[in-house]
Amino acid sequence: MTVTEDATAGRTTTPAWNGINHLALITNDMDATVRFYHGILGARLAATVGTPEFRHYFFDFGPHCTVAFFEYADLEFEPLAKPAGVPDARASQFDHLALNLPDENALHDLRQRLTDADCEVTDIIDHGSVRSVYFTDPNGIALEASWWVRDVTGRSSDYDDDHLFGDTNPVPALDELRATGTLATVPSTRLT
Repeated sequence: MTVTEDATAGRTTTPAWNGINHLALITNDMDATVRFYHGILGARLAATVGTPEFRHYFFDFGPHCTVAFFEYADLEFEPLAKPAGVPDARASQFDHLALNLPDENALHDLRQRLTDADCEVTDIIDHGSVRSVYFTDPNGIALEASWWVRDVTGRSSDYDDDHLFGDTNPVPALDELRATGTLATVPSTRLT
């Protein structure tokens, strides 16, 4: 049950939202994902995170705006192909929505605002180039609020920058981008 309270009680300002930081989706094939988003859509591969458990790659869609994908090491799922805007309970590719804030003070302010409203929220997590808090909406949708410590959008990529491209076991597409600046192949797709 959601309890609605006066959202302005004791507050004089609202969060200074600065767009969507990233939409986090899930893929079984990060290499094909890089080849499609970077190679076909022209969304520059802006940053990567790699751990033994997962990869997390970010694609630049304009200032302060990225789409990101997780690829989990020990999870294989059946992708759901469905037309846009048609509800389907099997839609499993959505992970969470990350909202962009302009600076660290705004992140601290939002965290306090959520705490004051009795919303469960994580401590601030330092991911390197981005800092975040995590919480949910009343529908159970996972949300993240982030600010770019080092903004990866709106600039050229240095694929040898280990702070931004931290996957120590990258997909072949990233190796190609590092070596030549281009992708040798890209996938084709079909409407369902």
